[in-house]
Amino acid sequence: MEIIIRSIVMFIALFVIVKLLGKKQIKNLTLYDYILSITIGSIAADTIISLDTPLGDGLTALIIFGLIGYIVSLLTYQNHNLEEIIDGEPIILFENNNFNYANLETAKLSVAKVLENCRLKGCFDINELDCAILEPSGDISILLKGNAQPLTSNDLKKKNSPKQTLSHLIIVDGILNEEELVKAKKSKSWLNNYLKTKKEKIENIMLLSIDKNNKVTILNRN
Repeated sequence: MEIIIRSIVMFIALFVIVKLLGKKQIKNLTLYDYILSITIGSIAADTIISLDTPLGDGLTALIIFGLIGYIVSLLTYQNHNLEEIIDGEPIILFENNNFNYANLETAKLSVAKVLENCRLKGCFDINELDCAILEPSGDISILLKGNAQPLTSNDLKKKNSPKQTLSHLIIVDGILNEEELVKAKKSKSWLNNYLKTKKEKIENIMLLSIDKNNKVTILNRN
């Protein structure tokens, strides 16, 4: 009977914590999310099974870790730099028709493993690959070269419609990423002049990206 009560209490507590932390805990876990989820699950399981552990102590520990996760989520939402420290940042594995071996070593990934992930996403010919990026969640995103990308309705309407390209995220959540600005081969003076013509301020921009065709996309805060 005690185990039944413990199970019900832990289920309710876990349900509330997961709702509090959001759906990110269910899909595309980063290393931090994974550690937090494993710890919370272990506390709940030990509290249910181990009758020597007081229910109050297990519930307290569960609430503490839940609050830690919630507070960290709030802080990373408000601070992009902190988010990169905790969740990590994307790592380019393949670009400009070659692998970035320094980044492969950093990510502890072999060329064979990257190619395996490319095949799982439908890219069987390395010559069709434009870039491959290791996301903070551990998934590998790929972008095919223009002539290898599938046709869209837009392609049927326009013969020379531009294909998808890798975009440089210059401004995210009102924060300027100078490293991405350099990669996009743009200067601060260019950015300031561009924003001046658009009557925009960096702190009011949710996202500003530049692709390889020099197309600029701006999304403002509501």
